[in-house]
Amino acid sequence: MAVSTIYSTQALNSTHFLTSSSSSKQVFFYRRHQPQTNRSFNTTITCAAQQTVVIGLAADSGCGKSTFMRRLTSVFGGAAEPPKGGNPDSNTLISDMTTVICLDDYHSLDRTGRKEKGVTALDPRANDFDLMYEQVKALKSGIAVEKPIYNHVTGLLDAPELIQPPKILVIEGLHPMFDERVRDLLDFSIYLDISNEVKFAWKIQRDMAERGHSLESIKASIEARKPDFDAFIDPQKQYADAVIEVLPTQLIPDDNEGKVLRVRLIMKEGVQYFSPVYLFDEGSTISWIPCGRKLTCSYPGIKFNYSPDSYFDHEVSVVEMDGQFDRLDELIYVESHLSNLSTKFYGEVTQQMLKHADFPGSNNGTGLFQTIVGLKIRDLYEQLIANKATAPAETAKA
Repeated sequence: MAVSTIYSTQALNSTHFLTSSSSSKQVFFYRRHQPQTNRSFNTTITCAAQQTVVIGLAADSGCGKSTFMRRLTSVFGGAAEPPKGGNPDSNTLISDMTTVICLDDYHSLDRTGRKEKGVTALDPRANDFDLMYEQVKALKSGIAVEKPIYNHVTGLLDAPELIQPPKILVIEGLHPMFDERVRDLLDFSIYLDISNEVKFAWKIQRDMAERGHSLESIKASIEARKPDFDAFIDPQKQYADAVIEVLPTQLIPDDNEGKVLRVRLIMKEGVQYFSPVYLFDEGSTISWIPCGRKLTCSYPGIKFNYSPDSYFDHEVSVVEMDGQFDRLDELIYVESHLSNLSTKFYGEVTQQMLKHADFPGSNNGTGLFQTIVGLKIRDLYEQLIANKATAPAETAKA
């Protein structure tokens, strides 16, 4: 059984990942970006028997990444919690099978540094993509790393934390698909695409009601981020295997409150181990208003659409839901008309939705499609692991 030794140091001036072919040792070094408490780590771990499966989730700040993570980790069992005994301001979440890493931890500039250089956290110049790539690559290969911590409370870069390679690694944040090297490490990728109108409505509801911000300051904050968002974050959706697009409803004329949503699940065709979900008849164009006697929904009602389409020159399948549910237990009616859900038993989507009925979006398409994507990722993981397990046997036979 191979054994790897991981070392960290504060003496180097650049990021390196060194592998010696004459030894089983792999040595991981990386630069500290600012003076920190002296800390060295030297430990021996057993390499994972199978590679870690890596999932990428991209979205702007405040677009539902945290809720999606909770739905996803729940599908695999066990609540996702911060590392025990570590930095209380860690951004990492660990469950039985998953480790979720926030890519804010790869900021190369702290809050003061960004202000001095006049860049936002969305700007690639404020992030260390070399380190991100090397550490995700190491974890995917079964090698533990010491990952930096960006402290959202202080705005500083804290001392690193040890991350062991999990069965499933989720990297979430602003840039999981920005760097081509990192993008190539992903086994599956998701983009949460919140329209400007909905994002603005959500931010008003949150920042005015909960944080006491003025409407003018909210508008200024959004406008200040928009150029960098358009340049560096939004283009990543062209690389995603699945996009959850959140738009204003079309069921209420001139609606601008963002309370009733139209949500589209855009699924790329031809992705290995992933079969797009469809409504009624695969490949057809369907418009469906569910029976009011079987699905309770108040004004303005619910409408589903399904069709093949093109998205950034990729063939995709799109399932759309406009409106919201009144009773989640009746969701089984909708679930029974969807195929390729990758559920393990009849009604599993409904069960997952009821389990997290208090999560944001549980009464509309955001919660429904996040849950479905979580189940699809579980299926993709199981297929990947099964394929890796049979590969050595097939090689031996050959």
